[in-house]
Amino acid sequence: MPLALYGHPFSSYTQKVLIALYENATPFDFRSLGPDQPEHSADWLRRWPLAKFPLLLDGERQIVESSIIIEHLQLAHPGPVRFLPADPAAALDVRFFDRFYDLHVMGPMQHAVGGALTGDPLKRQEAVAFAEDKLERAYGWLEGMLVGRNWAAGDDFTLADCAAAPSLFYADWTHRISEAFPTLRAYRARLLARPSFARAVEEARPFRAFFPLGAPDRD
Repeated sequence: MPLALYGHPFSSYTQKVLIALYENATPFDFRSLGPDQPEHSADWLRRWPLAKFPLLLDGERQIVESSIIIEHLQLAHPGPVRFLPADPAAALDVRFFDRFYDLHVMGPMQHAVGGALTGDPLKRQEAVAFAEDKLERAYGWLEGMLVGRNWAAGDDFTLADCAAAPSLFYADWTHRISEAFPTLRAYRARLLARPSFARAVEEARPFRAFFPLGAPDRD
């Protein structure tokens, strides 16, 4: 039975898993969640009533949370790209950067988006100000950590880069990565040029009007 992924192309965490699937050309059935496919949404909610996506269905097993899904793919459906190093210490570094991008880059970005979705101008302003402060701190730290590295945790593309790609993509829309951070800007550009992420970005392009802070005319 082929893998099935429930999610939405514009979702940052769905993109995180799509990157991993595309990297190793892993066959799967994408079950997009939206009004045009109510049967997918009903099945997804039956399987995961917490209503968070993505969800991966692998035979009778269902896996949630993007990082766990990618680790499952490495264990059950390995390919030429290894998302976690075999060395436990190196794997711990990759897991740390995965958590950093999810919590300290994706998190503030989503806080700003949540404020905008309220429709309250004051809440929007407060949420964006909070996100800008947190993201500026994260950008500054990442600028130093990325010196001399091709990818998030070193020379190899890993789970951490699957997390970094959509995180930095949408974070830059929320609070622009300034020219004060040339190393981080170059890393984001490398991620956008990576075929797996470039494909995810193109598939999500029709939904850009839904970005509540206003999608910039770039990328």
